[in-house]
Amino acid sequence: MAQLWGGRFTKETDKLVYNFNASISFDQKFYVQDIEGSIAHVVMLEKQGILTKEEKDAIVKGLTGIRQDVENGTLQITEEYEDIHSFVEANLIERIGDAGKKLHTGRSRNDQVALDMRMYTRMEVIAVDGLVKTLLETLLKIMEENTETYMPGFTHLQKAQPVTLAHHIGAYFEMFKRDRLRLKDIYHRMNYCPLGAGALAGTTYPLDRHYTASLLGFEGPTLNSMDSVSDRDYVIEFLSALSTIMMHLSRFCEEVIIWNSNEYRFVEIDDAYSTGSSIMPQKKNPDIAELVRGKTGRVYGALISILTTMKGIPLAYNKDMQEDKELTFDAIDTVKGCLALFEGMMRTMKFNKPVMEKSAMMGFTNATDAADYLVVKGVPFRDAHSIIGKLVLYCIDKNCSIDDLTIDELKSISPVFEEDVYEAISLKTCVEKRLTVGAPGPDAMQKVIQIEKEYLANDWHNEEEK
Repeated sequence: MAQLWGGRFTKETDKLVYNFNASISFDQKFYVQDIEGSIAHVVMLEKQGILTKEEKDAIVKGLTGIRQDVENGTLQITEEYEDIHSFVEANLIERIGDAGKKLHTGRSRNDQVALDMRMYTRMEVIAVDGLVKTLLETLLKIMEENTETYMPGFTHLQKAQPVTLAHHIGAYFEMFKRDRLRLKDIYHRMNYCPLGAGALAGTTYPLDRHYTASLLGFEGPTLNSMDSVSDRDYVIEFLSALSTIMMHLSRFCEEVIIWNSNEYRFVEIDDAYSTGSSIMPQKKNPDIAELVRGKTGRVYGALISILTTMKGIPLAYNKDMQEDKELTFDAIDTVKGCLALFEGMMRTMKFNKPVMEKSAMMGFTNATDAADYLVVKGVPFRDAHSIIGKLVLYCIDKNCSIDDLTIDELKSISPVFEEDVYEAISLKTCVEKRLTVGAPGPDAMQKVIQIEKEYLANDWHNEEEK
């Protein structure tokens, strides 16, 4: 078909060049944003006296009809059009005639695609934020139910000190809470309207960019027309935030995979979120956790791609920037799918509490508390550290925990030990006496849980959707 920009050219574009140049196969995702932006544009043009009311009404009716027909399937977006903008404008002209040719007055495809990408990204920021919030609600429920579920805390994958499942899950709660803060920041930083910037230098038409911005829910217009059409910082920031979300999911998945192993048996993944082996009937594999972990690299790749694309582009718009879409769309879909599946896996997962508690006891996680016990009795910390090290070696040789030793055995290593040591080094005591803000003690955890409840009840997400 003839191109909307074809007047300057005397022969058809080579077919291979046309296909290489075209973006309709992926930017058709923008049809809603393109139509909403066009409606706002013509409403503003009529307000400014650039279009008549009759022309505005005809264009708005035509655009609304195109959207309805695409949504109900009677109008197909096909690859005979170069891009979504050409599809909308060509169909509008076909439906309403010459009035449709006035749609593009005072704008360029450069500020048009900048608007579409910004509106689409803004919408997806809200969508991803909603999924992270749902995951946080699931994690908070697990926390509330497990403030006294004892388990080993780890450093270097070595058992270190006893904590609770609520405390462990709470660490991920903080990570995903920070992810939401990043999404909020991105939303507000990007929420300025590029429409009216033209190709790069604005326009001679008396556009009211503030009005257009308000119609489309932006905080205002962008303030430099060259930056307006060449800025993709918000895409880079969003992909960076998505990469961080995936990094957090991947770390969590790694732990779920370890916890699901025969050696740990801390969790049982619901049948709906695991698979079996084609040859080994006993297997129950954590495939969802492994796939989420694996797809993290895919999202990282999208971020590196757009950073590489943008690093050498001079002002203003360049065709390279068309590469901002496909991988971004894929990354968004990947993260949304991973969040939804991971949340379902966590919501249905069973925790083997007795196994977790036994693991904490057998891992000498109360060794530090045993040393502290000696310090309270007047033993210098360095001496206490050495005594408990010998005690751990003795237990390893006997294949038992510190708690299993008799008082005589304890006294044989240090006469300072008394009967009260057993209460001092019990998992319950070890956890409960840690009461500083952010510690695993139940009182400290309850305070944190209340803070998290209030956080989830009062956040930015619902306000921005209105």
